[in-house]
Amino acid sequence: MTYIQGNPLKQGDKIGLTAPAGPVSEEKLNEAISVIKEMGFDLEVGLTCYQNFGGYLAGPPELRANELNHMFANPEITAIFCLRGGYGSAQILPLLNYDMISQHPKHFIGYSDITALHIALQQRSKLATIHGPMPASDLIGASDFTKQSFLHTLIASKSLEIDNPPHEKMDYLVPGEARGVITGGNLTVITSLLGTPFEIETAGKILFLEDIGEEPYRIDRMLTQLALSGKLQEAEGFILGSWTGCTTENKEAFTVEDLFRQIIVPFGKPTICNLRAGHCKPSVTLPFGREVFMQAEEGLICIH
Repeated sequence: MTYIQGNPLKQGDKIGLTAPAGPVSEEKLNEAISVIKEMGFDLEVGLTCYQNFGGYLAGPPELRANELNHMFANPEITAIFCLRGGYGSAQILPLLNYDMISQHPKHFIGYSDITALHIALQQRSKLATIHGPMPASDLIGASDFTKQSFLHTLIASKSLEIDNPPHEKMDYLVPGEARGVITGGNLTVITSLLGTPFEIETAGKILFLEDIGEEPYRIDRMLTQLALSGKLQEAEGFILGSWTGCTTENKEAFTVEDLFRQIIVPFGKPTICNLRAGHCKPSVTLPFGREVFMQAEEGLICIH
């Protein structure tokens, strides 16, 4: 299946800044706006960026969905940056105009809670999206590596190779080669969509997973749920990102790495681990919805 890609960005292009999940303070918003402008882009700031609804949402679901629909429909906007994650993306999935979005492809960037939107846009609109840093939570004070990886992905029109930051080595758990369209994102969000019309499709795909602040028993529960639902069996291979704070004070508990060996390795699919993508600094930007060739022992991830 061919997924539609947005056009490569260039200096002066207009960015749509929207908050499909959680709110931010006025100070954070102003800093985020400054960062985007410093990168050389024009900007349309959505109304959601100024909202606080119920203490943890950037406006009612209808407002957030309508704004995202508007930004995709607006021909002056070349890419859409999600302001931050948090919670709320899943609420707007039934309210998006997926047919319209597929006719107006553009770069859509975010991660964490934005995983719900990545999955829906890939599967309903056949849109290639970008798992990358968000202005209010990541680009403020971001390292040179994080910014360079981000911008390189936005301007690249052809194939690119995904590399870790210097002095950070990728490893592997299962050797071998695999090829398929890359999908995935935050493990917690992925499992929360199982059993819904928006659950992730992994057949023939390379599945990327990451998370933050989840104790090992919770990671165990979610990976087990993916295994029982057939999602791990259907995948062609796995790329495991960052697992910041996924530890426990219980010295007898399994580590996250133990769980990968117990739950993922038995499927025998090529598996790369320690890709520095997700809730970590510095971080790698990862294109979704594009064909990937991976060679696990060499830590090779080529996007086509």
